Amino acid sequence: MVLPIITAFYKEVNIIGRAAKKKNWKELKLFAKHIKKKYILFPLIVACAMLFSLIGYIGIILAGNYVIDDTKLIMDSTTTLVDEEGKPITKLFFENREIVTIDDIPKHVQQAFVAVEDKRFYEHRGIDVRAIGRAVYRDVVTRSKAEGGSTLTQQLAKNIFLTNEKSWLRKTKEAVIAINLERRYTKDEILEMYLNQIYFGHGAYGVEAASKFYFNKSAKDLTLEQGAMLAALPKAPGSYSPINNPEEAKNRRDLVLELMHQHGYLEAEEAVALQGRTLGIDIVEPTEKQAYLTYIDMVVEEAETRYGLTNEELHRGGYSITVPMNVAAQDAAYELFQKDEYFPGKPENVEGSFVLMNQKSGGVLAVMGGRHYVTQGINRVSIKRQPGSTFKPLAVYAPALEEKKFEPYSLLTDKLLSYDNYEPRNYHHKYLGQVTMYDALRDSLNAPAVWALNELGIKKSKEYLDRMDLSVPDNGLAIALGGLKEGVTPLELTKAYRNFGSGGKIVEPYFIKEIKSRNGEVIAKAKLKEKHVFSSQTAWTMTRMLEGVVEQGTAQAGSIKGDLAGKTGTTNYPHVEGAIKDTWFVGYTPDIVGTVWMGYDVTTKDQYLTGGGAFPTRLFKDIVRESGLDEGMFAVPTGVTDLEEPIILPEVDELKASLTFRPFGLFTTILHWPASDDERVVYRIYSLEDKKATLVDEITGKGTYEMEMINIFSVPSYYVVPYNPQTKQEGEPSPVIKPTFR
Repeated sequence: MVLPIITAFYKEVNIIGRAAKKKNWKELKLFAKHIKKKYILFPLIVACAMLFSLIGYIGIILAGNYVIDDTKLIMDSTTTLVDEEGKPITKLFFENREIVTIDDIPKHVQQAFVAVEDKRFYEHRGIDVRAIGRAVYRDVVTRSKAEGGSTLTQQLAKNIFLTNEKSWLRKTKEAVIAINLERRYTKDEILEMYLNQIYFGHGAYGVEAASKFYFNKSAKDLTLEQGAMLAALPKAPGSYSPINNPEEAKNRRDLVLELMHQHGYLEAEEAVALQGRTLGIDIVEPTEKQAYLTYIDMVVEEAETRYGLTNEELHRGGYSITVPMNVAAQDAAYELFQKDEYFPGKPENVEGSFVLMNQKSGGVLAVMGGRHYVTQGINRVSIKRQPGSTFKPLAVYAPALEEKKFEPYSLLTDKLLSYDNYEPRNYHHKYLGQVTMYDALRDSLNAPAVWALNELGIKKSKEYLDRMDLSVPDNGLAIALGGLKEGVTPLELTKAYRNFGSGGKIVEPYFIKEIKSRNGEVIAKAKLKEKHVFSSQTAWTMTRMLEGVVEQGTAQAGSIKGDLAGKTGTTNYPHVEGAIKDTWFVGYTPDIVGTVWMGYDVTTKDQYLTGGGAFPTRLFKDIVRESGLDEGMFAVPTGVTDLEEPIILPEVDELKASLTFRPFGLFTTILHWPASDDERVVYRIYSLEDKKATLVDEITGKGTYEMEMINIFSVPSYYVVPYNPQTKQEGEPSPVIKPTFR
């Protein structure tokens, strides 16, 4: 109501002025009567306006508790992921902001912002009446809602509590909030909130993030001209970007320096000298590396499921999250996953997943949810698939050892047998009749694994699987070969295999070691909770057997420096002869344990794997080697008995026999044969008379044997048979020979 009157009055005063200039006294007399009549109530109106203003101000004060929501003053802050040495890995944010206190912002930086944005900041109480007067005048004259006259406090109020709508109502709210902010907080607190809140362009919110982005340093280390450059940006971050518009940016920065001089913050000579300097930017863009996307998603998932922190809270809360990531392993995995030569398929674009875990702590060192993983995409580390022969140690051999049903060199039946119409076949369709558990595992034979499970019992096997948190609904002998309805995930396999390298104990894998709030308080921490599954003896025996798989069996592809134990696995695609659906390798050293899976998300007649376990094995070893995690050597744990190397029976394809006379032994038979280098081999000496074989003696590790007091008139023939004391099994006999005099 007052503003239109003021505007009309201002116009009419101008009319009087023009009439007086022309000395048109008649017009002046008539106009004076008009004004007297029209504005006789003007003083009363002004008095009423002042009264209403006083009442309004009191209302503003009383409304303070309703217009300010203190929770909105808690600004979004960037969450940082750091490794176990405290080195930053990556950041999580909706707005890239790092909160700093006013004490960490140099005085000259504060002065730069005050000089350019609100020169009377330390004098007003939230609104600057003089500045508002000028803005109102411009609004009245131009009949627009142009911005202007806002203090730092008003800008803070608008940015946090209001929208960018240009209206008188919004300006009124802005003033109400600003006045109340000034009543509640000190100038330093308001300036701190402002400098942490404003946008500086290129995704940087707040002075700390902006300082790191533009100058690669913390705000506390900003020079005067750098602070002026940052102060130049909030008015129009795009227009004054030192990256996109360096000339405009420098002009604006120099203006800030000039204003600092005008307001007494700089001497003239200092301002001129600083204006002569270049922008000196050192851009460091916050990058979300493609290699880390799976790991980040699993950190976010774990934060919510274990610690109750939602995705939104994590991206806004300014937490510091310590993760067990090994950056070298994560980078190596990503780089090698991009190379087609590691992935056999028809056609190309085979998918894969990988997880690597710290053997001792359970912390996940690296993870790949796919070769071209996208944020919150298909995470193949958590998808269940048939594990193939990687399941044999878990479901059959380790439980059989633990139950003392068999020993490593016990003989298992290796025949094509039918179990209620289930006929497991060896991949090469060859059967030896009997084979040791060690050899059956090393060569990944199917028939003896199923036979052993049948002897052990499915119920007993599933008890151990349950202990490893591998509960499966299946109840058939196909469990032995990983033929499961639902399957298991690579992460679950990694967790289960950890027990072999850690004394028979499993531990829950984790991606978050510790979470600190923005105030540095530890609010969550991973706890190592181990669970016994097998005895230390069983775990160590399995390790020795799985070393044999790597050294002599199906997992020989590739190489590493140190010791490695592990198991390959494949599942067939039945609709195409020779086609493979899934292929695996699970391996561990004294320090790490991990799994590689390869396959297609959907296998079809036109899309299947053309290679088996050698491919994931080689990839696993190359990742471990390139990340420097391949030098560990297994050591026999205290209190366990080491597993002997398997005895390989030699062929005794040559035997020499002679007779000689000795004074005290009379006639003596001497046998010679080529002995094995393995001195554990036992040789059994048989005599043969009238087609009847008789065991004469046995000798260990030697290739010669003598028999005295031979009846020269009835000399028998002889042959030698190698014998394996581990398996209690004889090998092939030597040729039969009759001794003669030399």
